[in-house]
This record gives sequence, structure tokens and C-alpha cells, in this order.
Amino acid sequence: MPAEAQAVRQLFDEVAPHYDRLNDLLSLGLHRLWKREMVQRLSPVAGEQWLDLCCGTGDLALVLAERLRRGGAVLAVDAAAAPLQQARGRHQLCPWLPVEWLQADALAVPRAAASFDGAVMAYGLRNLPDPAAGLRELRRLLHDDGRAAVLDFNRSSGAAAALQTMALRRVVVPVASQLGLKEQYAYLETSIAEFPTGAEQEQLATSAGFSWSRHRPIAGGLMGLLELRC
Repeated sequence: MPAEAQAVRQLFDEVAPHYDRLNDLLSLGLHRLWKREMVQRLSPVAGEQWLDLCCGTGDLALVLAERLRRGGAVLAVDAAAAPLQQARGRHQLCPWLPVEWLQADALAVPRAAASFDGAVMAYGLRNLPDPAAGLRELRRLLHDDGRAAVLDFNRSSGAAAALQTMALRRVVVPVASQLGLKEQYAYLETSIAEFPTGAEQEQLATSAGFSWSRHRPIAGGLMGLLELRC
């Protein structure tokens, strides 16, 4: 595994015990609404097979699984062990939901091509060593009529960018510092600055083989939702 990928995996192993609490605190719980909106827009149907790539602590996979019962299932993949441990513990509270948890490289998921009807990725694409390769892997794994969506921070400009930077420096990093996670959350500003813009993500999606893509800023431009069709 490349050094950059190892560093990201270590980072998420370290933040896993506090990840959900910090997400709720720092987004005022809105991240849950954004994820549910993403699932709603994708219209998953009972009986379908779906992928949650970079699943983290599993909240999105379980929301998705609620829509797929009666024959469907979710494969939830993450490279880091500690978030998956948190996800499996969360799953024990609702073991009837059809989710399989798998530790694997998001750029080389050990499944055949065209294995899934749909896919989601929340706050994962930005953390991959090669976002373009991540989109290519998504496309490989989807049926020819598949659909997907990617939720992440938006690389914005103007007032939205200024607000984003201020929030990171004055709220996110100081709060994370109280839990001994200053370095782990300080990387956010750099990772967002290096993340492809919405227009660039659409271009990468076309190059990856998707027939249609649309990036839509949400949350006042702080976040972005990339919708994809094969």
C-alpha cells in the first residue's frame, strides 16, 4: 500500500472512536440529513445490490440497507479496521439489516465487474490517493444501468470558501484538539484545497466511463453532491 494511503488509513483508525460524535457536533447533526437526501435521490429498490465505498463507521450503509430489505444487500467497504469495528458494533443493534462489512482497498475491491446496481461514497473520494482511480473503480463495479452518488466537502470559492476556512480553523480543529485529534483534523483544510472542483469531478466521471454526472453544491456551498449514471 502506498505511503499516502497508509497514512490515511492510520488517520481514520485513530479518529474512529470519536468520529460519529464529532460529525454530529460539528455539523449539528446535518450530515445525517445530507446522507439520507443522497439515498433518497438514488431511489434504491428492495432486492438490489449496493456498494458503500469508504463506509467508515457504517451509518450510511445501514440507512441504505433499510431500503433494500427483502432480497437486497449492501457491501460496505473500508480500508481501515477501527471504523469497521465501530460499524459492526452499530450493526449489532439492527442485525436484520442486510450489510456485509469488508476491509479492502477502495481502489481494488475484490468483486467482479458489474456486481452492483448502485453505489454511495460519503467523505471518501477526497481521501483516496487518486480520486480519478476511485471513480473508475466505482464504474467498474456498477451495472451498465447503475447509478451512484458521492458526498464530500465542496471546494468552493468566494464567501463560501472563506466561511469554510473560518469554520475549519476556529471550530473544527479547536474542537478536535480537545480530544487530542488536532493533527488528524488539521489535514482537512489541505485535503479540501487539493480536492477537484465540482466541474473537475464531472470531467473525471466522464473519463471514468459514466454517461452522465452532475455536481451540486449543498449546505450553502460547504458540501457537494456528485450524482452519477452509467
